[in-house]
Amino acid sequence: MALAWERPATALGNASEPPPIGSTEDPNSATKPPILRDVGFDQKIGAKIPLDTPFRDENGNTVRLGDLFHGRPVILALAYYECPMLCTMVLNGVVSGLKPLAISAGKDFDVIAVSFNPRETSILAKAKRVNYLDRYGKPGTEDGWHFLTGDPASIDALTSAVGFRYAWDAPAKQYAHPSGIVLLTPDGQVSRYLFGVDYEPKDLKLGLVESSQGKLGTLSDQVMLYCFHYDPATGRYSAAVMNLVRAGAVLTLVLLALFLILSWRRDAARARRVAEDAPSLRAR
Repeated sequence: MALAWERPATALGNASEPPPIGSTEDPNSATKPPILRDVGFDQKIGAKIPLDTPFRDENGNTVRLGDLFHGRPVILALAYYECPMLCTMVLNGVVSGLKPLAISAGKDFDVIAVSFNPRETSILAKAKRVNYLDRYGKPGTEDGWHFLTGDPASIDALTSAVGFRYAWDAPAKQYAHPSGIVLLTPDGQVSRYLFGVDYEPKDLKLGLVESSQGKLGTLSDQVMLYCFHYDPATGRYSAAVMNLVRAGAVLTLVLLALFLILSWRRDAARARRVAEDAPSLRAR
């Protein structure tokens, strides 16, 4: 069942024309500034994105979203390419968080950036892709990075599916939009949301491991998932106190059992030596 949660972290970004795209109604809109009333993230964990929706890739070719899924989890970043503020910070944060990880784009996961400004072109998308591939700095990962543009219907279908709500500020000629990324499973289900513009490598790794449906991660990663809990309110992973307590208790029992086993073996060896020495002592 999909979960809903509003995350109204917002900012403005430039664009030349308003899009003919509607947005969902915010039940708390009366308490917000007018421009922010239709802006936020409605968490829809478990929802399926429309994989048949067509977009244009960085070379201007028409692709379906499903064409970019290759049995790996996906990081989805909704960011328009001429935005001088938040969108650039979001994409920068993705790259900064991914660079320290041993896992790589194109092998363990994919990154899909989609512009929500329908007037942007594939030329802009290609320039952004070149820039972020250079920032990522890992040769051979080119197939794991995709920068898309689309028409209003396609953009609306995708943003609605993941609960991304934004608004056009006509006087400022800017978008107001939330900041964050969406982690998707290999079959296109919404798995996790990470909010803000800075993404800790730990959060990205744990989110990708969870989103991989068992296809990514080592035993130590699974242990980390047990010890850390995803908080939908913050979009981050924090220590799961009770799990840590349980893990500590189990570790204590294991150590106690090892101590008892070693003590028993030591006493048994001592008794065996005494028994072996007894005949020689009686002979004396």
